Amino acid sequence: MQVKGDVIVMVMIYTSCKSACPRLVADIRRIHENVSDKANKNTKYVFVSIDPEVDTPEKLKNFAIENKMDNDQWLFLRGSVEDTREFSAVLAVSYKRISPIDFSHSNIISVFDQQGVLQHQKEGLGIDDSETVEAIEELANS
Repeated sequence: MQVKGDVIVMVMIYTSCKSACPRLVADIRRIHENVSDKANKNTKYVFVSIDPEVDTPEKLKNFAIENKMDNDQWLFLRGSVEDTREFSAVLAVSYKRISPIDFSHSNIISVFDQQGVLQHQKEGLGIDDSETVEAIEELANS
């Protein structure tokens, strides 16, 4: 899937999360619904796993299907543990394993422009998405 030239809305989650991640997924879905169809044509919504050991490609694919996010607009990625740690630092997302199946992590949604430059971040769950939607609209329609 090609993402170069698209606005990228990115969040780091893990599929076995029972608390914050389902809310982050709901926030991303709400943002997607509030962005115009025109802007969404030039936008990709990307989820990056913070648990690549558990979140296999099959698990990510099933997660996408379960959440009705299995089309070209949605992308689920995983990397090595080292690459994931490095990438999270770029996004200012901190996380740590707090049990064999659970992580503590920041809840940050990042918006990148068509050149891959970070333009906007929103931290928190279930808070006003209007600035994020506005940032996507401006970038996608420019």
